[in-house]
Amino acid sequence: MQFEVWAPQAGRVTLQCDGVTRAMERDPEREGWWRGEAEAHDGSRYGFALDGGPVRPDPRSRRQPDGPDGPSAVVDHARFAWRAQWSGRPLPGAVLYELHVGTYTREGTFDAAAERLGHLAELGVTHVELMPVCPFPGRHGWGYEGVSLWAVHEPYGGPEGLKRFVDRAHALDLGVVLDVVHNHLGPSGNYLPEFGPYFTDTHHTPWGAAVNLDAPGSDEVRSYLVQSALAWLRDYRIDGLRLDAVHALVDTRAHHFLEELSEAVDTLAADTGRPLFLIAESDLNDPRVVTPREEGGFGVHAQWNDDFHHALHTALTGESQGYYADFARAPLAALAKTLTGGFFHDGTYSSFRGRHHGRPLDRDRVAGHRLLGYSQTHDQVGNRARGDRLAALVSPGLLACAAALTLTAPFTPMLFMGEEWAAGTPWQFFTDHTDPELARAVRDGRRREFAAHGWAEEDVPDPQDPATRDRSCLDWSEPEREPHARVLAWYRLLVALRHEQPDLTDPDLGDTKVAYYQERRWLAFRRGDVRVAVNLAGEPAAVPLGAPGARVLAAWEPVRAPGPDGVLHLPGESAVVLLQE
Repeated sequence: MQFEVWAPQAGRVTLQCDGVTRAMERDPEREGWWRGEAEAHDGSRYGFALDGGPVRPDPRSRRQPDGPDGPSAVVDHARFAWRAQWSGRPLPGAVLYELHVGTYTREGTFDAAAERLGHLAELGVTHVELMPVCPFPGRHGWGYEGVSLWAVHEPYGGPEGLKRFVDRAHALDLGVVLDVVHNHLGPSGNYLPEFGPYFTDTHHTPWGAAVNLDAPGSDEVRSYLVQSALAWLRDYRIDGLRLDAVHALVDTRAHHFLEELSEAVDTLAADTGRPLFLIAESDLNDPRVVTPREEGGFGVHAQWNDDFHHALHTALTGESQGYYADFARAPLAALAKTLTGGFFHDGTYSSFRGRHHGRPLDRDRVAGHRLLGYSQTHDQVGNRARGDRLAALVSPGLLACAAALTLTAPFTPMLFMGEEWAAGTPWQFFTDHTDPELARAVRDGRRREFAAHGWAEEDVPDPQDPATRDRSCLDWSEPEREPHARVLAWYRLLVALRHEQPDLTDPDLGDTKVAYYQERRWLAFRRGDVRVAVNLAGEPAAVPLGAPGARVLAAWEPVRAPGPDGVLHLPGESAVVLLQE
């Protein structure tokens, strides 16, 4: 078997495979690359030593059976027998469901999560979005400290476990999206700097030196990231990738990394005959991210839309701290703006940033499905001091309003695991760092961060305490009992309506018409023949819907269709979906 590694600064490289050491040779056709051969098979342990130093795992390791610091292992992808016949599911018309493998079940494995996929098929979602699964120190964590971008976290089940999960999902007609982190690597077990200029001091991120996308040696670094992305889509039959914090991918080259990546993914999609897509997490509010390449954009197929979340959250909770401040001044106006224009900050002044931010979307060029809308995500729940979900902050009626707005808006909706039954469990920040100093630094840093916002130290859960992760596991007995069962039935109905009513998947952002009354806290919008109204106030509201003869498709509380005057009498903290016939 041939092994290869990029180590442009090394004067000597040796390969250690199954206890046997062999010298490697420079590749005469690729500058900086080394190659060598050794007897190996699926599961063979190996690593590389540079200039007589310690044996390190392969930067392109497909498996780390002993964790990030241990040797790499050979993976023969051809050994897995795929069972599901799968032609893919495209992003337009999708309903996504964000899932963390380590807390979706108490077992915290791919196989245990796969046993619960029937619930998602019944719910009606189309794609499961897995939070990162690359190896990280310890057993439990969010996954954003991964270090081997081609490998799979062993405690979850390793490469075979991920394949079994994807195969089961496809058998249930569920696509799978994977969250990948290209903007930084975890500090523990990160040996990439020993091999080459994977990072650069030219730019900086919140996590330290930036990934090298534009400095000397960046050609190979970009290829490393692109090929890693394609490997997930090809070898694991993943259907799409969520790109973490692309605003931290600093690239001054004329051919932006995101454009290069989207080109490669589109080419693979054409070669495989499967629809493949990229979803960016972007704080830029820059339409170029989701504008097609042929129109001057980066060609990423969609992005998270935090503006919709922030407007909705402030309207529901009244919170106004931090980045919520801009939205809390007139939350329903902010919500209306996002429903019709996508971004709230489209060149407007952001008090949180202390500057103007964003740029308007061209609604004639950007389809609504290119923005993801949500009322909760791992970030928006887990980055609260106590990890409290929306269900801990508002009434079931307001949760029903949030669900109605999310699942009927002109965006691609995404749910966060457990949201669909108003899970009573929190989702907190937890780690399992094996380095005591790093564990202490993370714990103390989190407590200092929240102390600045008035939280007492004892009120901030210790990320390293195993109980913090355990509290964050879903309780699968909840969906069978009230009030959770009622919320779950509501979500199932709304998801079904989204699939049944063509107007709810119409990609035309400009077709959404919104009316609202800030003081009385009601908002209504129209998408084709579908009308949606929510009343966030505690008392009933008279909503001039202007839709006499409309038929009620779904209502959280009993409600009559508007009479001849077109006025809808909507109970407090309630939502309704109607069809104009």
